[in-house]
Amino acid sequence: MEGSSVQRSEEQQPCKQSVLSIENQERLENKQKPAQDQESDSGEEWDSDLEIEDTTNKKLSLFRAELYHQACQRTGTIPVSSFHRHKGEVHLNLNHYGVGRLGAKALAIVLQNDKNITNLELEDSALQTRGAHYLMEMLQMNITIHSLNLSNNRLHLEGAHIISKMLSDNYYIRSIKLSGNNFDDSAAKYFASALKGDYVVKELDLSHNKICDRGGEHLGYMLATNVGIEVLNLSWNHIRMCGAMALSAGLKVNSTLKQLQLSWNGFGHIETESLGQALKHNSTLVSLDLSSNRIDDQAVTLLCQGLAINEALMILKLSHNPITNTGALTLLRTVTNNTKSALEEIDISTVFVCETFMELLEEACQRSPALHVQYSVMRSVIRNLSALHIFQKFLKEQNESILDFFQALDKERTMKVSTLAFRNAIKVRLTNFHNALTTSSYISTHH
Repeated sequence: MEGSSVQRSEEQQPCKQSVLSIENQERLENKQKPAQDQESDSGEEWDSDLEIEDTTNKKLSLFRAELYHQACQRTGTIPVSSFHRHKGEVHLNLNHYGVGRLGAKALAIVLQNDKNITNLELEDSALQTRGAHYLMEMLQMNITIHSLNLSNNRLHLEGAHIISKMLSDNYYIRSIKLSGNNFDDSAAKYFASALKGDYVVKELDLSHNKICDRGGEHLGYMLATNVGIEVLNLSWNHIRMCGAMALSAGLKVNSTLKQLQLSWNGFGHIETESLGQALKHNSTLVSLDLSSNRIDDQAVTLLCQGLAINEALMILKLSHNPITNTGALTLLRTVTNNTKSALEEIDISTVFVCETFMELLEEACQRSPALHVQYSVMRSVIRNLSALHIFQKFLKEQNESILDFFQALDKERTMKVSTLAFRNAIKVRLTNFHNALTTSSYISTHH
C-alpha cells in the first residue's frame, strides 16, 4: 500500500521536459526568426543562446556579470544589484531580493556551468514552483554548489516533489534549507523517500512548515536508514504522538545525526519518554533542542531515563516549557549522578529555581567546570543564599558547625526549629559578636 501511494502521487505531478532540452530545440527552430517575434517575458522559454559550452572557469569568472545581464534581458527580468557585490566570491547571497521565477531562470543560465560559487542563498525570493524547477535543472549540471537555501519561497507540494527528484540523484548538495514553504506530510514523504539511505546531504532544514504526525513517521523511517545527515531542523511544525515516536525510533538506531531541533512542536509525556529511550542507545547526538513544547516535571523525569546513561549529548535546551524547580532539580541530579555525562550546556532559562538547586549546581560545577546552566532566580533566593554564606563564614570563625547551632536550638530533639527561634538566635549571636568586637577594640585603644 505504501509503494502504490507513492506511485499515485508521482503520477499526479505534471510531466515536465528538461528545460535545457526544450531550449535547445527552440534555439534551432527560432534561429532565423526576428528577435521581436520571440517572447521574452512568458517565463516558459530558456534561450539556449546563453548557454556556455567548453568555457574555462577563468572566463566564466571574468564575464559572469555580463552573462547575468544578458540572461536577464533575454528572460525579461530586472537584474539584482547584489549579484555584482559577490563577484569572485564563493558565497552568493540574494536573500530577500525578490528574484522571482524569471530571475531564477536567469540565474540558472549563468550558474549551470559555474565552477566558483559553492553556497547559493535565495531565501524569501518569490521563486515559486517554476523558479525551483529552473534551479533544479541547473543543479543537474552544476557540480560546485554544495549549500542551497530556498526557505520561504511558497514552494508547496509540487516544489517538494521537484526538489526531492533532484535529491534522489544528488552527489553534491550537502546542505539544503527549506524552511517556511508550506510543506505538509505528503511533502515530508517525498523528502524521506529521496534521503532514505542517502550519504551526501549533511544538513536538512524543514522548520516552519506544516509537518504533522504522518510526516514525522516518514522522517523517522528516513533517520533509521540514512547514513549521512548530521543536522536536522524540524522546529515550528506540528509533530507529536506517532510522528514523534517514529522520530525517536529512528534516532535510536541512527549513527550520524549530531544536531536535532524539535522546538515548537507537541512533545509531552509520551513523546519525551520515547526520546528518553532513544538517548539510552544513541551515541552520536550532541545537541538536542526541545524548547517551547509541553514538557513538564513528569516529562523531564521520563527524559532523564536516557540522560542517566547517555555519554554523548553536550547541549540540551528546555526553555519555555512548563518545568518548575522540581523538574530542574531532577534534571541536575540526573546529570550529576551520571559520571560519564558529556553535558556542558543546559538551557532552562525560563525556570525559577530555589536555593537547593543553586547549591547543587555549585557542587556540580566544582566537579565539572565546563558545565554551564542557564536558569532564572528571584532576588529573594539570591539574598537568602548571600545571607547563608555570611552565616556559614561567621560560624566558621566561631569554630562552630551549622549542625551544632541547630542542635543548640532544638533542645527537645524534635528536628524542627521555628523561623522565629532561628531569627532570634541569629540576632543574639550577632549582638554578642558585635559587643565582643567593640570591647576588644576598646581595650586595644587604651593600652
